[in-house]
Amino acid sequence: MTCTTKSARLVAVAGVMVASTLLLAQTRIDVPKNKYKVSDDVKLGKEAADEVRKQLPLINDDSVSSYTADLGRKLAAVIPAEYAHAEFQYTFQTVNVRDINAFALPGGPMFVNRGMIEAANAEGEVVGVMAHEMSHVMLRHGTANMTKAQSIWVQLGQLGSLATGAIVGGSLGSIISQTGQLGVGTVLLKNSRDFEKNADLLGAQLMSRAGYDARDMANMFRTIEKEGKSGPQFLSDHPNPGNRVDYITKEATSLHVDNPIHESAAFDKVRAHLKEMPKAPTTEEATKNAKTSAADTSSSSPSSPRAGDAVPTGRVAAPASRYTQYTEGNIFQVAVPSNWDELPSGTSVTFAPKGGYGTSNGQSVFTHGVEIGVSRNDTRDLQTQTDELIDSLHRGNPRMSRPSAYRRATIGGRNGLQTTIDNVSEATGAREVIQIVTTVMRDGNLFYAIFVAPSDEYNGYQPVFQRVASSIRLAN
Repeated sequence: MTCTTKSARLVAVAGVMVASTLLLAQTRIDVPKNKYKVSDDVKLGKEAADEVRKQLPLINDDSVSSYTADLGRKLAAVIPAEYAHAEFQYTFQTVNVRDINAFALPGGPMFVNRGMIEAANAEGEVVGVMAHEMSHVMLRHGTANMTKAQSIWVQLGQLGSLATGAIVGGSLGSIISQTGQLGVGTVLLKNSRDFEKNADLLGAQLMSRAGYDARDMANMFRTIEKEGKSGPQFLSDHPNPGNRVDYITKEATSLHVDNPIHESAAFDKVRAHLKEMPKAPTTEEATKNAKTSAADTSSSSPSSPRAGDAVPTGRVAAPASRYTQYTEGNIFQVAVPSNWDELPSGTSVTFAPKGGYGTSNGQSVFTHGVEIGVSRNDTRDLQTQTDELIDSLHRGNPRMSRPSAYRRATIGGRNGLQTTIDNVSEATGAREVIQIVTTVMRDGNLFYAIFVAPSDEYNGYQPVFQRVASSIRLAN
């Protein structure tokens, strides 16, 4: 960000003075490999931010929006030269949702949820999260993720969200996945544990340069982690690298700041003002309201219905005896009943019959069929990866039961795991059975197939599911 105002120059000078108080023992953070140009970060981030602004309610109240922007400008003014990019345009906006979350997009757009400010106990805790997010941008983690992911995901035709197609939730990812020709999805947000740790450490250094105690970042993460697995979206977008509070606290000891900012009248004032405002919706409620509003204000001229627009009825034709073979990029081949439609979505593709797929509460769902996809992961341990996949399913399906014990299975000619889970369909309210089969590909990524059928039809669908599973051929 280029600072042109006198006040901005003064902030920058102050930042340099603060930086001189830091010890040299701080951890060195390297920029990861990235095949994209800096201008690509700017373009992708702008497209994604435009879509976020359409679908999430922003707070335009100056007493709140200016406060968040002021904190962001303090951090932007002290970015070290080695991580600065003149093309980046840092912007800071507050989202009127109560989920504890914040996210930044390539090139600089940052969004801080009202719920994050309300959950904080001190201004430094908000600054710590913003410094963490800004560090992801500075290190270009979004396009670095795309660089790592391209060998698999671009072959599927879309850089989309991780396992968020069909029966899995993920409102934030689905907002962003609508943008741009690449369909970047949550690959811009979903960070590895290494990236998370580097953003923690660089963020601690950045907030210290701005005059804050990095221990406040550790305190905020402690608050977030208390929410548990079913808590804030922040936990799924920002996986805990392990010992997060400990290593941030250790880093803070090497980042001495003279008279760090602890008390803030501005923080107390904005918190008091937020309490006077009407209760904020959840992100899911806000996106649903945005869809309803868009439908109400759209042109009355007729348009062709798109696949999946309607709520699935669950009334479907029996699987055809004839099968059609599909080739999905250079990833896999599969044969499915010829009366099932192909529905690609992000890093996955769903095959389902008419009447058995659509949308419910703003999310894609299916009642009969199979979703097949690839999920990038940091561990090659099959059970751990499968556990994480099932956790993501639980987030989108709150009435899902615990999975059965894992059984050995074979898929695509590779050894794998299999389990079944009972669920209540969000679309029809009927009980259904979900069968999951997973394996690890040679590059360490998780390959999965998720079969779904109503409980009272499952026995009849089992032979079909077995035939589909046995037809899968992996290229990797």
